[in-house]
Amino acid sequence: METFLIRALQLILSLSLLVIIHEGGHFFFARLFKIRVEKFYIFFDPWFSLFKYKPKNSDTEYGVGWLPLGGYCKISGMIDESMDTEQMKQPAQPWEFRSKPAWQRLLVMVGGVLMNFLLALFIYSMILFTWGDRYTALSDMTMGMKFNEHAQEIGFRDGDILKSADGKELTRFNMDMIRSIVEAREVTVLRQGEEKKILLPELSLLDVAKEDPMFVDVFYPNVVDSVLPDGGFAKVGIQKGDSLVAFNGKEMTSWNEFLDNMAELKAKAELDKKTSAAFTLVYSRAGVRDTVDVQTDDKFKVAVIGGLVDYKQRTLSYGFFESFPAGVALGVNTLKGYVNDMKYVFTKEGAKSVGGFATIGSIFPKVWDWQRFWEMTAFLSIILAFMNILPIPALDGGHVLFLLYEIIARRKPSDKFLEYAQMVGMFLLFGLLIWANFNDVLRFLF
Repeated sequence: METFLIRALQLILSLSLLVIIHEGGHFFFARLFKIRVEKFYIFFDPWFSLFKYKPKNSDTEYGVGWLPLGGYCKISGMIDESMDTEQMKQPAQPWEFRSKPAWQRLLVMVGGVLMNFLLALFIYSMILFTWGDRYTALSDMTMGMKFNEHAQEIGFRDGDILKSADGKELTRFNMDMIRSIVEAREVTVLRQGEEKKILLPELSLLDVAKEDPMFVDVFYPNVVDSVLPDGGFAKVGIQKGDSLVAFNGKEMTSWNEFLDNMAELKAKAELDKKTSAAFTLVYSRAGVRDTVDVQTDDKFKVAVIGGLVDYKQRTLSYGFFESFPAGVALGVNTLKGYVNDMKYVFTKEGAKSVGGFATIGSIFPKVWDWQRFWEMTAFLSIILAFMNILPIPALDGGHVLFLLYEIIARRKPSDKFLEYAQMVGMFLLFGLLIWANFNDVLRFLF
């Protein structure tokens, strides 16, 4: 319950900030061009609001709605989510959106997207300024990588050190590295001191990301680091420095495999409604092998720590002014990666992977971590900016599309057309929202 509350609080705080900044972008340009803003709301307020306040001598009512699906800025003289068509039947007024030149209306509509993107760049810059850029270089991972069965069928081998993908150097173990491998036709690795080239078939990042064990992971040696008293390993005499070489008759060369075998053992035992499990383990000490039968506790643990590697963490530190170009580069790279991955949404598996608020909330850490919080907020700001600029009616991008048509064709679409387009867009968006959250429910139940 505590984990749920921490994640929920982070999600609400993050989305509230993003909504304020997004709608603030619309508000800023509207007021810059002397367009009246009737309402500025965080969250939606059908039938009633949680809070509202209208300053004296102000045209704008500020408030907080009860439906946490975003927010809105009600601008006079335009067809938006408020569907205030009665206002559009009245003669146009100088302070209304529809009375302004197309270029001003265009800036009002892109204002939200612009502010979200700038916010992401600013957050990324401040993250780099505050915490620096910490990473483990692939060149420092001298034990190489651990590859699953699928990757080994392609040609990878445990211990391979990744060098390049389609001639582009691979430098860090992160999502960009995996994306580069998936999209490459040829990957170069260092294997036992020699460079080897591996030809790759066409892969899907979505499929690779779902594989368990992971397609590629850090290689952890199959060596015991410490044994806790009274645990399953201690009871059979296994000691620090012992190597684990076989699990229920299956050979092992890494700690990764031991953890995978333990997970399979637990899953099978739980399926059989057992509260613990036993397995046969072969270990090696000073070159001499021995076989023991190990019993787990009632949480399927054996009280052992192993597979430790001491890869040094590199940190790039940035001064205040240095952080801005680095933050811009990080933000642009994040946007490119997200846009590139959008193609998977339009596949059958991609549609199933779309998630709602539960999925978004799950990306936040289980404990409060400010660095992780700001990283996720910046990422969500990138997503919000990109999704809103898509040329879909009811989104900012839909309004931009019709304004560009007006600028090129030199005539406005009719109000009736805009009204119908808004209704269609809202229908599509609510359908997507229902589908995304329905997927969350299915994941929870099954």
